Amino acid sequence: MARRRGGGHGGHGWFVTFADLMALLVSFFVILAAFSTQDQKKLQAVAGSMRDAFGVQRNIRYSGVIEVHGLPTRPKLKNAARIPPEEASANPTPDEHDRSRTSGARLNQDHAFALAAASLRQALQDLPELTEASKHIMVEETREGLNVEIVDQDGRSMFSEGSPEPYERTRRLIKKLSVPFKALPYRISVTGHTSATKRWSHPGYGPWELSAERANSVRRILEEQGVSTANFYMVAGKADTQPLFPDDPFIAANRRVTITLMREEPPIPLDFSP
Repeated sequence: MARRRGGGHGGHGWFVTFADLMALLVSFFVILAAFSTQDQKKLQAVAGSMRDAFGVQRNIRYSGVIEVHGLPTRPKLKNAARIPPEEASANPTPDEHDRSRTSGARLNQDHAFALAAASLRQALQDLPELTEASKHIMVEETREGLNVEIVDQDGRSMFSEGSPEPYERTRRLIKKLSVPFKALPYRISVTGHTSATKRWSHPGYGPWELSAERANSVRRILEEQGVSTANFYMVAGKADTQPLFPDDPFIAANRRVTITLMREEPPIPLDFSP
């Protein structure tokens, strides 16, 4: 029998199957990695495309975590009834009204804090003779409120070493800051901080006492300039427990006094009318 010429060089059959298996595994792990961090918009798009491809039950609005219309919803909310358009209402529910009111109040408060920060910076610019001292002031908005930090720098402190009494330039700076403080409706918190130290040279008098007395000195100066006693929320010393630069608690910038305009909920509802 004559041999067939030009026969194929076919490889091992198991190798092709193994290669297909590896390709499927790689695709599987790529999908796992892609879904490990969920993107809200992409998740909605995937849910919507699955709905269009396979269809859904029209009588059930929710299916597990994914709404049938492609919108993520709460995982425990299932079989909620669909509301016909003719039964819908344009009036907000009480919860929606409260959320809208709270959001509006927060926006107004953020705007007020921005104006307060601008007025404080303007007050510092109005003192050209204290330009160097004003470099020790940091104004920052936080979750607690608007922080005004009086910070030490290397080679130039705002308080005498180991003393609760500020230098004269520091006193004049605090007096200047008291002008916008009197005009603002917020309560004030004053907190003293020290830098970390390996040894304290004054037995019986440590960083807790020093930080508290420096905060109280600032409070007294503000009161002398007309800030009402009732406006003070808290006067405290934190020693070295809250460094401004945690990576280096020994540097001079951790020595500071923080004056905070407190961010608080209004004591009376905005829509209250006697």
